[in-house]
Amino acid sequence: MSDVSIAAASPLGKPATYRSEYDPSLLFPIARAEKRAELGIAGTLPFFGMDIWNAYEVSWLNARGKPQVAIATFSVPADSPNIIESKSFKLYLNSFNQTRLASPDALVALLRADLSSGFGAPVQVALTLPEAFGELRMGELSGLLLDRLDIEVTEYRPDPSLLSARHDEADVEESLVSHLLKSNCLVTGQPDWGSVQIRYVGAQIDQEGLLRYLIGFREHNEFHEQCVERIFMDILRQCRPQKLSVYARYTRRGGLDINPWRSNFSTGQPPANSRHARQ
Repeated sequence: MSDVSIAAASPLGKPATYRSEYDPSLLFPIARAEKRAELGIAGTLPFFGMDIWNAYEVSWLNARGKPQVAIATFSVPADSPNIIESKSFKLYLNSFNQTRLASPDALVALLRADLSSGFGAPVQVALTLPEAFGELRMGELSGLLLDRLDIEVTEYRPDPSLLSARHDEADVEESLVSHLLKSNCLVTGQPDWGSVQIRYVGAQIDQEGLLRYLIGFREHNEFHEQCVERIFMDILRQCRPQKLSVYARYTRRGGLDINPWRSNFSTGQPPANSRHARQ
């Protein structure tokens, strides 16, 4: 689906009528295939991973009409055929606000069924209820901070030619972090703010070039998931690491944050879903 088609068909950038009773038709899927083709990704994916969504504005009514609240986490496999446009996701979640449900498990069952249908693959759903809110902990991405570098920046579009690695030296294993990731919504142009962690094994990546490249997303229009896949593919092609993972934590909008992770090696478990200071 082209950018123009997305703008015409989706609720992005349009006045919205908030429906307060359950309506799964509000979800607006967008196929991943077109953007992946633009990145030269075809056939078997060069990565695995997931998109971790956290929803902080989840509410419904119990069987007696008393409001309930929770924080929801959705884990979407990276090989799902679709993403869900985030405003439609918000509208869908708000459609539960005046919906009576027998239990939190009943909510989870509906969420799992509707989202698995929309994304086109099984979606894991977890609720954190108020009695467990105190168990939630914050945390930051670990790694060497690229933002410490005193560099001059003149370009604000992603330029893969800025990426390079020292292939004539011994391989390294390191994690690099930046909080300077900013991109813009593919359709509305609204800013999306994030932090990114790059873990790799291979020839040492030039850090100044990498930081300039990441800052280059500042005026770039793409959805969160697409930006992370672009970063992954550009580093993979330009620097040729043996192992690579890219994990971005974006600040929330409309009560939702989206945190894509892409990797070509397994550590035995997905990255921690720890809320950052800016989230």
